[in-house]
Amino acid sequence: MGVEVRPDDLTSAEVQSLIAEHLSGMQENSPPGHVHALAIEGLRGPGVTFWSAWIDGALSGCGALKELDPRTGEIKSMRTRAGFLRRGVAQAVLDEIIRTGRARGYTRLLLETGTGEAFEAAQAFYLR
Repeated sequence: MGVEVRPDDLTSAEVQSLIAEHLSGMQENSPPGHVHALAIEGLRGPGVTFWSAWIDGALSGCGALKELDPRTGEIKSMRTRAGFLRRGVAQAVLDEIIRTGRARGYTRLLLETGTGEAFEAAQAFYLR
């Protein structure tokens, strides 16, 4: 079965745990004061759309799109759970974010990711 990407309201304990995992990973691998990941409240904010990704009923990842202005969006909170790496989760979420950005008429999608060894896989993915 493929990856199912669906809008999510961030109310389930499972999704909240994934966001906590994401924030923890960002804090562990980023210099103090340079973690720009959104917490639950930020992901529920105006102009933010959040998606969860599922494989065979199991939460496998997430991502979000934040509107910066009517022509620009920012990719936020991309995360794949360790047990689902290299199974197409990130690509499926990114495809949905890009599709939504195009439908909204965005001409730019921005992305900020960290540097260093912990972010090398993410950088390679986004460069593709």
